[in-house]
Amino acid sequence: MSKIIEFKNVIKEYKSGDHILKAMDDVNFTIDEGEFVVILGPSGAGKSTLLNLLGGLDSVTSGQIIVNGNHVESFNDNQLTEYRAKNVGFIFQFYNLIPNLTAIENVELMKDIVDVDIDGLSVLDSVGLKNHANQFPSQLSGGEQQRVSIARAVAKQPTMLLCDEPTGALDSKTGVLILNLLQDMSNNKNTTVVIVTHNAILAEAADKVIRIKNGQIESTVVNENPKKVTDLEW
Repeated sequence: MSKIIEFKNVIKEYKSGDHILKAMDDVNFTIDEGEFVVILGPSGAGKSTLLNLLGGLDSVTSGQIIVNGNHVESFNDNQLTEYRAKNVGFIFQFYNLIPNLTAIENVELMKDIVDVDIDGLSVLDSVGLKNHANQFPSQLSGGEQQRVSIARAVAKQPTMLLCDEPTGALDSKTGVLILNLLQDMSNNKNTTVVIVTHNAILAEAADKVIRIKNGQIESTVVNENPKKVTDLEW
């Protein structure tokens, strides 16, 4: 596999008065194209900061973030907008659905962002929501809204899927369905999937496990024989 993501000596500092918090402290790692990567660490370790930097939602204090040979840390605002639109699918804990659009309209909204043929009904079916296609977010449970947001991220067929606790609002059965879908995209569509989670069980299904603590990489382990998500003991 070819390298698609590289963090080189990345530092991210937040200043509050005279106090400086290093959310990322000289972070280095690589991720290959199509890898299913799990990032583990306690709350406040810097996991979400890492995702935000990779997704172009935040900027580094110093260091380099290279994606597909492009230096994301040097992009201007227009370049970042294009990068996020064409390369990144975000799956966050917050659904960010448009309330006056139905589930299928929220998914097919991606047609206005990327030049991809999107079959909204098929994508909703993949997350078990085909029968809810014409319902508005207010008519859906929190877990169902999360699945719509996942369908929307998947629909545009991004180079990378960046997931921050993607199954946090889901029951265990539906969570396995979603994680299986993400693993399938990695294995069969060569999508690079990066998942931030507290759930260490998922590490058994990862191609690579990155553990982070106090803003630093504690360890990076390549799993030679990752399990299928459906075979894990949840």
